[in-house]
Amino acid sequence: MEAKVTTIPLPVVYEDDELLVVNKPPGLVCHPTKPDGRSSLVEQLRLRGGPEATPHLVNRLDRETSGLVLVAKRRETASELGKLMEGRAVQKVYLAIVHGHVRDDRGRIEAPLGPDPESPVTIKDRVVATGVPAVTDYEVLCRFERPIPLRPDPGWWEDEAAASPVGERAGTTPVSEPRPFSLVRLWPGTGRKHQLRIHLAHLGHPVVGDKLYGGDPGLYLAFVEGRLTPEDRVRLILPAQALHAAGLSFWWRERRWVFAARPFPMFVEFLRGGGVDEAVLGEEGWGPDGAGFIEG
Repeated sequence: MEAKVTTIPLPVVYEDDELLVVNKPPGLVCHPTKPDGRSSLVEQLRLRGGPEATPHLVNRLDRETSGLVLVAKRRETASELGKLMEGRAVQKVYLAIVHGHVRDDRGRIEAPLGPDPESPVTIKDRVVATGVPAVTDYEVLCRFERPIPLRPDPGWWEDEAAASPVGERAGTTPVSEPRPFSLVRLWPGTGRKHQLRIHLAHLGHPVVGDKLYGGDPGLYLAFVEGRLTPEDRVRLILPAQALHAAGLSFWWRERRWVFAARPFPMFVEFLRGGGVDEAVLGEEGWGPDGAGFIEG
């Protein structure tokens, strides 16, 4: 019997005959890593578009990073947009929740990146003097404090819900004293692997939920090997890193294209827990479903 196809909801920001823009949820890889392929964004797009669909990803996001992905429906369109990406003609805006209160309201991080030979994780990079140039501009949108659960919150870690006491499912999970966090907006000037995550960690403020650059890469190994403990989950706080690709803009075919996408509920709920007004996210043009295309 053929296995049942599992589809994952993909919020559509914009679509026409040549271009599709989706708001990728956290936890979804862009390209297939398993034989069935259904766990990837590419295969989900093929399921959505039918047997004739040939989606070409113009940009890619890490598995746990959510947000905007440009998808060309034709090879020629992918080539055109790909050249814009390579020429750094596409402006990208990210949102991140980081540990601690970032001192400066605005700043620029200029720190070259290269492989980390000392790490047990082969894909891990770090700031290294002989690395490739990397530049990130940032702005602090707000600083806040909030308690964090002392047990894996079943509202965030879905597989914990069944094992949690009934009272905890009602929102009474024990919590810590309030801890400091910051919401930052980021503009990458270069597009290096893991750039934003490394730069924020280099600044002393790693992204909440970052298994690789949050201070203990052993958490990443435990995750990929399926052996995260409840204590590990408490340290991570969130099951996916709080990094969201919120905006894309570029000139193409004699017009300006601007896309925006609201972070997913887990991101927003974490802010609410610190008393943060959602208006700070800057939702102009996002539309009632949290995503939108602003015609330029």
